[in-house]
Amino acid sequence: MAKSTGFAELDALLTARKGHVDFVDVPELAFLSIDGTGAPDGQQFQAALRALYAVSYGAHFLVKKQTGAAPRVMPLEALWWMEGVTGEQLAHPESFPESDRDAWRWRAMIAQLPPIDEAVVRHATEQARAKGGGAIDALRFERWAEGPSAQIMHVGPYSTESTSIAALHAGIAAHGSRPRGRHHEIYLGDPRSAAPERLRTILRQPVEPAA
Repeated sequence: MAKSTGFAELDALLTARKGHVDFVDVPELAFLSIDGTGAPDGQQFQAALRALYAVSYGAHFLVKKQTGAAPRVMPLEALWWMEGVTGEQLAHPESFPESDRDAWRWRAMIAQLPPIDEAVVRHATEQARAKGGGAIDALRFERWAEGPSAQIMHVGPYSTESTSIAALHAGIAAHGSRPRGRHHEIYLGDPRSAAPERLRTILRQPVEPAA
């Protein structure tokens, strides 16, 4: 699990297990989000990450300055999808062929824990904008309840996620459920400092009853 958030319910959601599909109910949370298109190593996604982290850390330090303490900056998360690709197709690696990376669509986001609210994020956004940053204006603060979901921990390089995705969807089917919504990834590891084989990524899929 990642470092404690200070909220037991949220900590439980970040305690996914390798090789085991868990079913969770994700409550409404506040997020700083940005949408885009293209591969994760593309310029648009990288610019989005710089903007997300600039405002998230800005909000963290604003609250710390005001109160003496602040919630931790949460891990990066992203929803991934392609037009015309269904949830069931995600269980197969060919659903996201390497040749179509430029057609991937995504929503990158970082959860914002209390007492960080829209006013704090607005102030942090203004500060980040003053320092410059092309993607700052595309950020938005929103609340989202993901609801019933299945998840599994993937350990290893992002390029090998297909096996874990297949296991996740097999577990969903065995549970008598079916996918809904978008494929969700929560990045607990930092690819800049961790060896690829040690990266930890929670793979989450919202679900609903199959019948």
